[in-house]
Formats: sequence, structure tokens, C-alpha cells
Amino acid sequence: MITLLPHVGLAAFVLLLPITGVILLILASVTASYRQVVMAYTQAGGSYVVARENFGPRLAQVAAAALLIDYVVTVAIQPAAGTVAVVSAIPALRPYSLEIMVAAVLVFCIANLRGLRQSGRAFAIATYSFVGMLTLMIVTGVIREIFWELPKYDPQHIVGAVPVHEGGLVAGATIFVLLRAFANGGSSLTGIEVISNTVNVFREPQGPNARRVLTAMACILGLLLAGVAYLAHITHATPYVAGYPSMLSEIARAVFGNGASGNTLYFLVQAASAAILFTGANTAFGGFPALASFVAGDRFLPRPLTKRGHRLVYSNGIITLTALAVALLLVTGGSVHELVPLFAIGVFTAFAMAGYGMTKHHLRHREPGWRHKAMVNVAAGIMSTVVVGVFVVAKFTQGAWLIVVVFPLLVFALMRLNRQYRAEASVLEMSRTEPPDIAKHARLRVFVFVDSVDLAEVEALRYGKGLQADDLVAVHFVVDTDHAAQLRQRWERFDHDTRLSLVDCPDRHLSRAAQEFVMQALHDNPGSKVTVLLPRRTFSPLLGRLLHDRTADKMARAVSRIPGATAIIVPYDIKSRLTGAAPEIFAEQGAPDNDQSEPRMLRIEKH
Repeated sequence: MITLLPHVGLAAFVLLLPITGVILLILASVTASYRQVVMAYTQAGGSYVVARENFGPRLAQVAAAALLIDYVVTVAIQPAAGTVAVVSAIPALRPYSLEIMVAAVLVFCIANLRGLRQSGRAFAIATYSFVGMLTLMIVTGVIREIFWELPKYDPQHIVGAVPVHEGGLVAGATIFVLLRAFANGGSSLTGIEVISNTVNVFREPQGPNARRVLTAMACILGLLLAGVAYLAHITHATPYVAGYPSMLSEIARAVFGNGASGNTLYFLVQAASAAILFTGANTAFGGFPALASFVAGDRFLPRPLTKRGHRLVYSNGIITLTALAVALLLVTGGSVHELVPLFAIGVFTAFAMAGYGMTKHHLRHREPGWRHKAMVNVAAGIMSTVVVGVFVVAKFTQGAWLIVVVFPLLVFALMRLNRQYRAEASVLEMSRTEPPDIAKHARLRVFVFVDSVDLAEVEALRYGKGLQADDLVAVHFVVDTDHAAQLRQRWERFDHDTRLSLVDCPDRHLSRAAQEFVMQALHDNPGSKVTVLLPRRTFSPLLGRLLHDRTADKMARAVSRIPGATAIIVPYDIKSRLTGAAPEIFAEQGAPDNDQSEPRMLRIEKH
């Protein structure tokens, strides 16, 4: 209606029903296709699994990108639409709409991080309340229209409403306008994918149970969509430029009236709408992390997305989803009209991939009735592809350009990341023809990089002695001659048999100096292997990073790049020892830091 009214005027209410009829036809086609998907693939993943099994993991990334985008937009658009329902009933909350949306996303994020499970009872209350109230509204509206005639709005004289074109149907009804209106209405079908993504949570037999739920959901969706469209056609409910109040709110007000019972039923419709829209966002918090884990397991997304937190949820996936959804809300200002094209393109792309994937599945397996099933799937795939094209063309300037740009970039990023993972794996994998020669390096040289004489250095030296090396040397890179002289003096007083070698580093580039030193050691001793031990003192997580640098990590990375060399960081946790050691340390605070007294050094050696 937002698209039609400015171009065809009141004729929009005539075109509303045939456009809805086309959408219902696509609903029936996609549902028939997904009835086969849930029977053939009972694991989670939906169209991604279908595409991966039939087209391979690389082409399946098209479905993965579509679903990942869809989940992100779902978490943004559900609270946005729910907020519209709330502020339509309570106008005083309109200035805080964006804050309500962001708060809702954060609440679901925290709840899922704490291990929220989708409570069937809580979600059922929201679902059945919505279905019940809309059914009551539709039945009441039809009865009133038959016997008493429903009141009609006057779109041309409503302040704040979408402007109405003065011309007629022929003057404004271009193909482009109709396609754009159809694209907006097509977003009504986006919930079908959800069931195929979660077949694994159904009771046995999973496939038949999921198919029954899918069929029931599609029937309910079709009836509600047709009923609401008919009431909009009758009442001339008109959208507002600001998005508030919603058309559903106007229809409910026209059907139930303004009396005491009418106001009660009106608020119940708005409450049920808000409840199902807000809770609907939680489906993405279950789907996105699981799908991201699948894709990451196939090495197309970062591996941290496969990790579960201590409450057995994919914490990294939940946090990533929340950050992207909040960013999308802030960029679009929480406008449902701007989010719709982003929402629908991803879903219909997944519909298309599922349809084509199931077509290939039937061509491969040729089970009884496979020709009929393949025709259903290919028809759904073609219809969905056409809808995607309609969205891209008709909604390009109204937000679809973002998906047109982001979608191929995301697919490319997934492919590029997979190539990186495969390259890394090829380096780490052992040869399949020849067993690895573990004893290739006959001589082992161990270097302990030191900067002072303390318990962290002692721990690294102790570890080095345990390696049974042919040669164990402590190495200090000299950037301060006074400090180096003091270190040598303390080292000699320390009285042990490990040799200390001083290496000049005039440019203070410790990583490069370490790399050159190790390369020279390997050059001077062909066939040997070098292991470098770097003591690292670990402090409290926050203050430790602020008060101390990470030189050991940088030097370790530089050494690890050298063939034949290994860098090992030997951590020494300061925080865990600080409490127990505090009384003794504080008792000796009167002594200067450069105290050379023999008893103090003996205590270190004894420890």
C-alpha cells in the first residue's frame, strides 16, 4: 500500500487482492517444496544443508550467505515491527522507538548467553494469542461487513498518511509499480524457512512431524494474510509516512470500534502482535549460531564460531548476531519499510537454493514419484528466483542495493576464508605417501631469551633443562648497556652453569634481532633445530595489558616464521602468586630494586 497509493490512488485497494492472490500462490509452491526438504534432510541447516549435499560446499555458500543475512535482518526487523505495534497503541512511546528496539535485541542476547531454551509454553502463548486475536478480528470484520458494513477511512484526508495519487488505475499502474508492491508483500512468506532449519528439534519421527507443522503454519499464514488483505480492501486502511500507527492497528480499530469492549479487543490485538513479533526475534538466536557453526565447521567462517560457552551455547555466534543486528537498526533507524527488502532477498534466495537442490536430489535418487516432486521443486526454485530479481530491480533504490553489494562480498569472503584454511591445513597435514621423519634434526639447541633475573626466568631455564638439549644458552638482547652490565653481574652472582650470551641490538628492534640471531644459529649448525623459550609474566587481564607490553608474543611470532625453529612461551602468572607472596614482598620494600644481597638471590635459587 505504501507503494501503490502514491501512484494509483484509491485503485490500490482494487489491486491489493490480486497481488495478495499471487503471493498466496507462491506460498503454496514454496510450502510444497519445503514439505519435501524436511522429509529428506532432518538435520538442522535448512537450505544450506540441501545445497551442500547436492551442489557441494562452495556453491552452498550462496545459501549460507542468504541465511546469515536473513537471520541478522530478522533480529532487527522483528523488534522493529513489534515496536510499531506497541507505539501504535501507546503513542507516548513513539520518541523512544529506536531505544525500545535496541533494548529488546540486547535482552534476547543476554537471555541466550545465559542459556535460554525456547520454552514451548511461553512461545505457544504468544503464537496462539496472535492467531486467535487475528482470527477473531477477521471473522468479526467479515460478519460486520456482510450485515452492517464496516466503516471506511478516507486516505485523501488523513493527516500524516502516505500521499494518494489523484489519477486513476491506468495512469499509475505501471509494471514497475506493481512489481515493487508485490515485492513488499512477498516478505510475508519469510517464516517458512525456519522450520526446515530446526527439523532436528522435533520429536520422532522428525520428518513427518515437521511436515505437519509446516503445512499447518502455511495454512494459518495464508488464511490470516488473505483475511487481513480483504479487511484492508474493505476499510481502506492507510499506511502513515512515519510508520505509526500500523495498518493492522487501523483495521482492528475499524473492526472493533471505540467502545469499552472494542478498546479492550483492540489492545489485545496490539499486545498479541507485539508479543509474537518480539519473541519471533529469538528464532534467529537459535538459528544463526547453529548455522554459523555448520559453516565454520566446513571452514568457511572463523573457527571461534564453532565454540560453545560454559552454558553450552554458541556464545561467539550470539554476540556476533547481536552486534550486526544493532548496527543495522542504527543505520536504518529501525524503519520496517527499509528493512523489508533486506529481509526478503535473503529468504527467497534460500528458497531458490532449496528448490534447485531438491530437484537435483530427486534426479540423483529417483525415488517413487520423483518426476512430480522434481517439478514442484523446480517450480518453487524458479518462482523464488523471479521474486529475488523483482526485489533487486524494484527495490534497488530503497535498500536492496545494500544486499546487492553485501551479498556477493559475503560469498567472496566465505570462499576466501575457506581457501586460507585449506592452505593452512595443507601445510600442517602429514604426507600420505611417506611417514614424517621425526628424528630429522639430530641436534637441538635451546635459547632462553632473558631480560632480568627473577622467578619467571628461573621457570623458563628449568623448562629448558628438561628438554635435554645439546646446548642451552641464555640470550639477552642489549638495548641498554648499563642494564646489560647489571644483568651480567647478577647472572654471575646467581651461580649456575647456564651460559649468558649478550647480543647487540642498537636499533631496538627486538623481533628482527631475535629472528636474525636464530637464523644465524641455524646457518652455523646445519641440520640442527632451534627452540626458543620466552618467559612471559602474566598479570591481571585488564591492568596487565595496560601496564605491561607483549614483547614475548611479538618475538615468538618472528621466530616461528623460520623453518627449523620453534618458539615456546613459558608463562609465569603473577596474579596467582601475588597474594601469597605479598607479606614477604612488603616486608622487604625498604631494600632498593637493585639489591645485590646474597640472601635474596639464594632465596630465588632455593625456590
